[in-house]
Amino acid sequence: MTTPAAGVRKVGVDLQESTDDTRRVVEAIERDNRDATVSYLPGLVKIQAPGRLVVRRETVEDLLGRPWETHEFQLAIVSYYGHIAEWDDDEIVIKWDH
Repeated sequence: MTTPAAGVRKVGVDLQESTDDTRRVVEAIERDNRDATVSYLPGLVKIQAPGRLVVRRETVEDLLGRPWETHEFQLAIVSYYGHIAEWDDDEIVIKWDH
């Protein structure tokens, strides 16, 4: 893991850790966001990254072993910070616009 540059604002998402599917989504986020930090709390997973966080459909599908649609991500989200800059069929990007 690399150290983020000073002054880079973190973005993040908090997910309910209630299903195996959500656990695979967390694994996918970790795989695609090398600078992300993941904290496990009872029933909750907090994920933070400097500047940008991406959730890629293809990575999630690889780990789930089944088709996955990005709208399924909504079922696990408790909260997030940053702006959802992109949300389409292939990926979700959370970042600060400024």
